[in-house]
Amino acid sequence: MRFWFGRDGQVPLREQLVTQVILGILGGELAPGERLPSTRELARRFHVHANTVSAAYRELERQKWVEFRHGSGVYVHSARPEQVQNTEIALDQMIANLFRSAREFGMPLSSIRSRLGHWLAMQPPDHFLLIEPDDELRAIVAAEIKALRSMDVESAGLDVLRTPEVLSGAIVVALPSNSERVEKSLPKGTEFLTLKVRSVPMSLSQWMPARPELLIGVASRWPRFLKLARTMLIAAGFQSDALVIRDARKAGWQRSLNGTVAVVCDCVSAQQLPPTIRAITYPLLSDAAIADLKRLAGFVTGPLD
Repeated sequence: MRFWFGRDGQVPLREQLVTQVILGILGGELAPGERLPSTRELARRFHVHANTVSAAYRELERQKWVEFRHGSGVYVHSARPEQVQNTEIALDQMIANLFRSAREFGMPLSSIRSRLGHWLAMQPPDHFLLIEPDDELRAIVAAEIKALRSMDVESAGLDVLRTPEVLSGAIVVALPSNSERVEKSLPKGTEFLTLKVRSVPMSLSQWMPARPELLIGVASRWPRFLKLARTMLIAAGFQSDALVIRDARKAGWQRSLNGTVAVVCDCVSAQQLPPTIRAITYPLLSDAAIADLKRLAGFVTGPLD
């Protein structure tokens, strides 16, 4: 079997050797019982430290891909490990087969890299990337998008804009407060959507008219949600002393809500309430934002239910 090592430092040499041996076994290049090159031989041939090769072989032995025979060397294990092949190994095997075939046809690495870039550029986005600097708000909005079950969702702060490669394959979404800043920082051609938020007047309608005898809870990890919900309920006619406001970041916040008839909360806090307490989840995303998300996801993945 032929080995090769990248020297750019992105992947440790030990990990490169482990992966190549596993792929060689899975691809049939290394047969059960076949002897592998000695530590000294590999270290000398590829100018790799002997400790690196030794550590790679020990890792392969731990995973039961190879076995050490005292005084003889390192051999491919007679049976493959009883484990499910993970996604990374499966992808590595396909990529290794691609490079192996390309070498057989005499294709230079530059041509392979160029064509791979061409094909990657042609692929449609496969996930949403929510960019929002507020950690708690980001968690709530990401949970609302995930609840749509339309497409995978990732989230990050504004720092991600300094690493454009992370944006690959993403439809970037942001709330209006950061929309302009995010959009200006995106590479040309990046799919982008501003998520419209739910209007306060429309949300107040469900509370009208207010019943002063009711004790209502408000709970969230996002401080702005607590202020917004309190303002909404008071505007709807509730007295401030009829509202139990609880910061869900604090320990034991659920206990004091047992006497309320219901708790207005975000979708993340709602999941943390005991079943004995009625949760009224206030969504941040508007119906228009939800429709936009479903439309984009449907364009990429096909019609949604």
